[in-house]
Amino acid sequence: MLSTDFVKGSPNWLDLGSPDTTAAAAFYRAVFDWDFQSAGPDAGGYGLFQQEGMTIAGLGPLTEEGASSAWTVYFETPDADATAAAVKKGGGTVRVEPFDVMEMGRMSPLTDPAGADFAIWQPGTFQGSELLGEPTSPAWVELHGADLATALSFYGGLFGWRSQEFEMPGMTYTVLSTAEGNPQDTSFGGIVPDSHGQDPHWIAYFEVADPDDVVERARHNGGSVLMPAADVPEVGRLAWLADPFGAPFAIIRSAPQPQ
Repeated sequence: MLSTDFVKGSPNWLDLGSPDTTAAAAFYRAVFDWDFQSAGPDAGGYGLFQQEGMTIAGLGPLTEEGASSAWTVYFETPDADATAAAVKKGGGTVRVEPFDVMEMGRMSPLTDPAGADFAIWQPGTFQGSELLGEPTSPAWVELHGADLATALSFYGGLFGWRSQEFEMPGMTYTVLSTAEGNPQDTSFGGIVPDSHGQDPHWIAYFEVADPDDVVERARHNGGSVLMPAADVPEVGRLAWLADPFGAPFAIIRSAPQPQ
């Protein structure tokens, strides 16, 4: 489960690139009851999704040529320049060299060797999401369509991630955790190997109280249902959705964890 106890390699921010930020903000307000606040006149149209005054994620216009609407997962790094250099050495792509976001931090959009986009954030005055793992905030991230060994080698080299395999109906699921602490306590995501020829990509899960209600909200506000709500034993009830501009995301009501 995601946590605001950020350490190297943990997801610490999400943002959405959209061709119509006004319409996207309205959609997520209808689906998650999020507020949207502009980051100011110098932010290039970028703004913040908030819940009861706590910052959840970001929203901004598409800035890269040929980009499509998508959520981007950011991972914590103490040194964005060193991590970007390691991405190049590991066969990935630095789409934009690391740059400062005022005094808030330093970031870089990247692509792994298989083609999955992600980003890194080196905190300055801004650490990242202020609410994680609670309705309606980010709860989990997954890498889909990757070669497992290649992904573990690449991201392990960048962040020191650990992995553990779990048998699930019809598949083996690889759970990721950060380099330090109890893996069960520091797990934050998973890897689903390629089985359908899909393009590799990261997807974010948002915790919700009622997945079926959120599915209907998304459908009634111009979104689409990629996978209907279903129960997964010992995991929870989850669904895959896409917003009106095609950006995929997932929702989950997590199963209670054993004490």
